[in-house]
Amino acid sequence: MPEAPVHLSRRAALVAAGVAVLVSGCDDDKPATGTPGASEGPDGSVQPPAPSTDPAVVAALTAAATQVAQIALRVSAAGQALPALRAQLAPAVQSHAAHAAKLKQLSGVDAPQPGKLPPLPKAPTAVLADLAAREQKLSVAHATAAGKLTGQAARVLAMIAASESQLAATLTPKKKAGA
Repeated sequence: MPEAPVHLSRRAALVAAGVAVLVSGCDDDKPATGTPGASEGPDGSVQPPAPSTDPAVVAALTAAATQVAQIALRVSAAGQALPALRAQLAPAVQSHAAHAAKLKQLSGVDAPQPGKLPPLPKAPTAVLADLAAREQKLSVAHATAAGKLTGQAARVLAMIAASESQLAATLTPKKKAGA
């Protein structure tokens, strides 16, 4: 009996792409200790790597920082507009703040202030669906950008993409049983 063809879900494809990006950035010849790109300071403390000066890397990281700032603002606005969702949105707020800080550290520039965002839907489930869709879209954009870079910038963008994909999955409203 022939086997049914295997259908790969979008989430599985995204995870596989993220793993491929991470693996392609690995170099087995380097020691596995310390922070990649970091150096030791005069007192022996670990110093973060200097911001990139490569225009392509800076442009990609700045674009990612702008996108992260926009989604962070939208998530915060959703939490303020719908207090019942604050606890569910708290991990997204924390993740986006950490991503913004890491992108600033790597690029050395602040993200421009996001422009006016579209209004939020009124219903809590519609807000969650909107945020989940935006997180998933950013995940794909950041995974694509990571594939065009190398080194630490590629690893950070791939990590952000994976985080956004996970946030999208956790924010997606659950289907009711029997629906």
